[in-house]
Amino acid sequence: MMRMTKKYVFLLMVVFVAVFLISGCSASNQTVGVLDVNKVMTESPKVKQFQDQLNARGKELSDQLEKDKAGLSAEEFQKKQEAAYGEFLKTKQDLESQIDTTIKQALDQIAQEKKLGVVLYKNGVAQGGVDITDDVIKKLQ
Repeated sequence: MMRMTKKYVFLLMVVFVAVFLISGCSASNQTVGVLDVNKVMTESPKVKQFQDQLNARGKELSDQLEKDKAGLSAEEFQKKQEAAYGEFLKTKQDLESQIDTTIKQALDQIAQEKKLGVVLYKNGVAQGGVDITDDVIKKLQ
């Protein structure tokens, strides 16, 4: 019997907290922004610039491998190829980190300018919210 009472008290507390949070959120009237990250990644000139840098680095590494190929044994070539791939991946990770930082900075600025309390990714929003995708793309010029 005591266990059942504890469960009901716990359940009542959970319901109370949920009601408090929901009423607190609705009372503040925070505007929700929505961002289509895929559109930013395909249409932003800044993201295209990062992609071009990555492509140039990949071509540079590939060209160097082709030059070195003739003077290397199969085993040496494979090691060089693996090293070049590792370097390409590191460059890719660095550029992705720069893209993430750049997008976050633009997003923070727009959220402040538009007084947005929350920004959600568009693929998780069924309806509503202020779409700020084009604003982010403009900030990334």
